[in-house]
Amino acid sequence: MTEAAPDRYTVEAVFTRRPEKDEVAEILGTRTRDDLGSAGFPTVELAVADRRLVIANTNLEELRDGLAAVIADRLAAISTKIHEKQDAAAIRFEEAAMREHTRTAAVTALAESITFQRAGSAARARPDATAAAASNEDEQIAGWSSEGGHGRYARP
Repeated sequence: MTEAAPDRYTVEAVFTRRPEKDEVAEILGTRTRDDLGSAGFPTVELAVADRRLVIANTNLEELRDGLAAVIADRLAAISTKIHEKQDAAAIRFEEAAMREHTRTAAVTALAESITFQRAGSAARARPDATAAAASNEDEQIAGWSSEGGHGRYARP
């Protein structure tokens, strides 16, 4: 507000947090430039530096008289858009996790339903000469079933 002051200059505003990558891309994007131009601020340029919004080619009076509201509306729209995308991604992730849980439970139930036992009719159909061998095989299979597969082979 001096006589030598330029008509337009750069003003910096501090964000309450560091903007995310997607938010920065939207702030710098063509939609933001289009919104500023259609609101009557075609020469204004926005940039992001750490936690600061850099507003170039403006002045405090222009910000007071409407530019600040245009920028605030655009930032709110960007924030809403990003949150909607994040919420949708979280829902997709949760649904995928539930599907995987359901699939895992079904596979586990199916695997638990499997038993390795000889069919009763096949064991009874053996001749007496091989009955002792069949009994020995039945005992070995029963041992494997109860131990979970550990120690299947005799150790020296």
